[in-house]
Amino acid sequence: MHWFTNLIAAFLLPPLSLLLLFALGIFLLYRRHKFAKPLLLAVFIFLWIASIPYCSDSALHFLEARTAALGKASAQAEAIVILGGGTYFNAPEYAGQDTVGEATLTRLRYGAKLQRETGKPILVTGGKPLGNSTSEAQQMRSSLEQDFHAPVRWTEDASDNTFENARYSFQILQKVGVKKIYLVTHAWHMSRSANVFRHAGFEVVEAPTAFTTRYRTDLLAFLPSAGALYDSRIFMHEIIGTFWYQVRLSISNI
Repeated sequence: MHWFTNLIAAFLLPPLSLLLLFALGIFLLYRRHKFAKPLLLAVFIFLWIASIPYCSDSALHFLEARTAALGKASAQAEAIVILGGGTYFNAPEYAGQDTVGEATLTRLRYGAKLQRETGKPILVTGGKPLGNSTSEAQQMRSSLEQDFHAPVRWTEDASDNTFENARYSFQILQKVGVKKIYLVTHAWHMSRSANVFRHAGFEVVEAPTAFTTRYRTDLLAFLPSAGALYDSRIFMHEIIGTFWYQVRLSISNI
């Protein structure tokens, strides 16, 4: 099921969605010139905008504006929940084993910092969405304990997406009377994540990390780059994911 979801996402998100529209435009050049040129022009403009760092950063800022960094005056919670963010598969420098990916490592670093500051127990959550040999949660636990010397109390390793992260984590923490949590994930991911975790039954204290920042704005910020296109893909993924989760939550309430 998760494989099928990823397949659908690939068709909806750039660059494949733009390539398909471009191919359609080329096809229409030989069929209906009236529609071909506007379509090709629209694809070119969208690709250009999506590839400009200033625009992609602004898009992520739009998502991140819905949350804020955890301050000293923030409410206290009973546990720390850290969401998985992907796997580094068959890592050569780790004897070919699967280990935490870059995004996950960023979340773990902040989660470990939060654990040292609050002393609250940690739950890591993430299954095997791509069929990896070890779950994301197991990789996260190993990294937290070995690399950051931060103890992990609970491991949720059955989930394949954020929706299931919330549901299965609640099932674990409900048994020990934990309802109020610090939720750790990327700032651009927080709005969607916090919403489903609250719907699952948690009281959420948002603890976002990895905000989109910029050293300076110069000419390079307005020249297309592959990194900006990737950030635009993240933005589109969050927008589509938010819409889909709202549909799922609405259906579950019927």
